[in-house]
Amino acid sequence: MSDSLKIYCKNLEEYIDFTGGETLLDIAGRLTDRLAFTPVCARVNYKTEDLRFPLFTPKQVEYLPVQSASGMRTYVRSLCMLLYKAVCECYPVATLRIEHSISHGYFCHLSGIGEVDSAVVETLRGKMRELVDRDIPFERKERLTKDVVKIFSRQGLDDKVQLLDSLHELYTTYYRLDGICDSFYGQLVPSTGYLKVFDLQTYHDGLLLLPPDAANPAVPATPVCQEKMFATFNDYVEFNKIVGISNVGELNKAVEQDDSAMVINVSEALHNKRIATISDEITRRYKEGGAKVVLIAGPSSSGKTTFTKRLGIQLITNLMQPQLISLDDYFVDRHHTPRDADGDYDYESLYALDLELFNSHLNALLRGEEVELPKYNFSTGSREFKGNKIKLGPNSILLIEGIHGLNPELTKSVERSMKYLIYVSALTTISIDNHNWVPTTDNRLLRRIIRDHKYRGTSATETIRRWPSVRRGEEKWIFPYQENADSMFNSSLLFELGVLKDRGDEILRQVPKDIPEFGEASRLRKFLSYFAPISERYVPSTSLLREFLGGSSFNY
Repeated sequence: MSDSLKIYCKNLEEYIDFTGGETLLDIAGRLTDRLAFTPVCARVNYKTEDLRFPLFTPKQVEYLPVQSASGMRTYVRSLCMLLYKAVCECYPVATLRIEHSISHGYFCHLSGIGEVDSAVVETLRGKMRELVDRDIPFERKERLTKDVVKIFSRQGLDDKVQLLDSLHELYTTYYRLDGICDSFYGQLVPSTGYLKVFDLQTYHDGLLLLPPDAANPAVPATPVCQEKMFATFNDYVEFNKIVGISNVGELNKAVEQDDSAMVINVSEALHNKRIATISDEITRRYKEGGAKVVLIAGPSSSGKTTFTKRLGIQLITNLMQPQLISLDDYFVDRHHTPRDADGDYDYESLYALDLELFNSHLNALLRGEEVELPKYNFSTGSREFKGNKIKLGPNSILLIEGIHGLNPELTKSVERSMKYLIYVSALTTISIDNHNWVPTTDNRLLRRIIRDHKYRGTSATETIRRWPSVRRGEEKWIFPYQENADSMFNSSLLFELGVLKDRGDEILRQVPKDIPEFGEASRLRKFLSYFAPISERYVPSTSLLREFLGGSSFNY
């Protein structure tokens, strides 16, 4: 082999010879005995590529297993095309829509064939396994967009046609699998033979597609009960249908037709209605002798703070007197903060809070005593007391906001009947198209990147670097308790990714190309490229989105 062409393989920490035109898969085949896993994709100069990516110049390459974040995304996308192929073969008149993640899997709606029962699921599962056994290649293609539009039109993929028409790209990349074509925002595995681990189950009126378990990729993920979460998703999916915007192609069309203001106003009106409904329920419970303490929880960048302030306003209109407390102000001094697996401060841990002080204050307030609330100084990493004293009077109600609000351990001294629990998260229900959903996690990460850059002087690089630790904390400390909620509030807004697009792209472009975070920044920029930009001038100052953009009428 030529000495002039080498990749640097990060997995082996050495240079590997290759010939021009060899694919990542070809090279991996020569390293089978040295890699400790079967790769499903690879990072090339930190950007994730599929294994059929050809190499013509020296690159840095890191092969990735299925349990890596990029590896799991690649595997799941491939499973989605496998399911689509099975639907085409078994139920050619049916329409498949993969709507969102739920219960450790992905909820899929199948229309045009009547009831989706266990027989339908068994037929599709069997066909998928047959396709896996045949080890059919996923062929990556790139053609003029007008030709790809014709292909998708013949297959009845009108949602993809509408999206491509709105993007105005000359060329489009797509995949072909044994005669059927599809497009995904990201790479697939080389062939169906890679997809041996999955399951398909009935779920409500549709299907649940289960990928490998992230902790044990040799077995499919095990579903968990998320009935309240599913109902919340469904409410917003139905709302999207009424508005006539269920995917990015339809959103982009509304922007082109100068209907952005209408979309914003309707979306904000829905938020107002939901908050008012929750406020009325809390007031009813309070007057019946319960709900003295309202706990508002949710993952990072879900908009808990603005939601809490807006809920307080609604409660005032119900003649209540809300008193707001932020759990962040009860952080222990920084040198006492627990560390995560990477050695970083673990602010997601329940024990990053001074539970003893918090419960002392909570119980004192419920006894009618006056309490001086702390204020956490994030610059110095210590609590301060500045004379902020509160006391509960007639019709007073405590609103306590923080990620651990639904954890029973936080307020175990307070009877459950005295508490009203609210879970807030950005449950994104708009899809890119019928086979590509918008991950809730990506929505929240973009919010956090923009907020941290504006208010905390934190670079996108640092926010992206910290995000895996934040996600691990959420999985451990937040998500297990979400079904405890009395109410769930979806803080996502139908229009928001169009508004975040330009601001997010500008910040993400600042991530250097020679660091690992560049790959995630590139992926997010690719994701944002699907959205037509929407001016933020129509976004009201009370909007939850202003918590991240700035220009809010609330003080934070």
